[in-house]
Amino acid sequence: MTTTTPANPDSPILVTGATGKQGGATARRLLAEGRPVRALVRDLTAPAAAELAAAGAQLVRGDFDDPASLRPALDGASAVFGVPPLAYGPTGPETELEAARGRTLIDAVAAAGIEQLVFSTVATASGVTRGWEGKTLIEEYLRDHIALPTVLRPVRFMTNYLGVGGSRIDGISHGVHRHLFPPHEPMQIIALEDIAEFAVLAFADPARFAGRTLELAGDEPTPVEAAAAIAEATGAPIRYEQLTDGEAAALGPEIAETQKRWAAGHRWHADIEALRVIHPGLRTLTDWLTESGAAAIRAQFTTS
Repeated sequence: MTTTTPANPDSPILVTGATGKQGGATARRLLAEGRPVRALVRDLTAPAAAELAAAGAQLVRGDFDDPASLRPALDGASAVFGVPPLAYGPTGPETELEAARGRTLIDAVAAAGIEQLVFSTVATASGVTRGWEGKTLIEEYLRDHIALPTVLRPVRFMTNYLGVGGSRIDGISHGVHRHLFPPHEPMQIIALEDIAEFAVLAFADPARFAGRTLELAGDEPTPVEAAAAIAEATGAPIRYEQLTDGEAAALGPEIAETQKRWAAGHRWHADIEALRVIHPGLRTLTDWLTESGAAAIRAQFTTS
């Protein structure tokens, strides 16, 4: 297969959501590869933005709700890594606002004459998924307007074991990890660093990844197996508990609906072995724990 590189390999790759998990991981990985990075941020003074600048990224202020701010951010960029800006209201996901923000970025990228956009959305499962509609609209628009589109669909992040801001589930509290998943059934997970690896691979070979959609996962332990692996890696007793139906319902309709879909067999379906052919270094949970996860979890134990 013939490989290509971005038209201007020495010009920056614009990373949106750069102070978030996926954008931050991708920006750092690109910088490690020696690729110039322009980080789109809403607050130039945020600590995460300062860390990116210290690592060598060029900071530029921009907001998807302000289309005019995207034009200078894209000027001279060779490619773009995008993450859909989530939109939530009192009743849950705001599909139209999320889709409008995604279209705003795509329109700006196309208007700037940039051919490659790698967009990271979220893993799909069989059946209709609440909250997926906006991402579907964005993906369809992406393919219609960008010459070299690639879609990454990651499953649950391994860093979720550290807790998720604003979430009343996930994380480990008093030696217990509680979630929706059946305790003895496989649950796919992915390291943030591997999402970044697939993005870097796509930027290095646009023709190979153009038009492709990759469901991303690196491991699929059961929740009980994951808790045992964390316990072994951290030296602390950890166990798993599944939320009851009543507990899930008390957390809101989206959580309750997700639990019902999962119980009905609607699961993520990344082909991990095929992904490992593309990226042989794809991390298992044990790999992630050894590399950074166990230390991060232990640090939370000492500060909680």
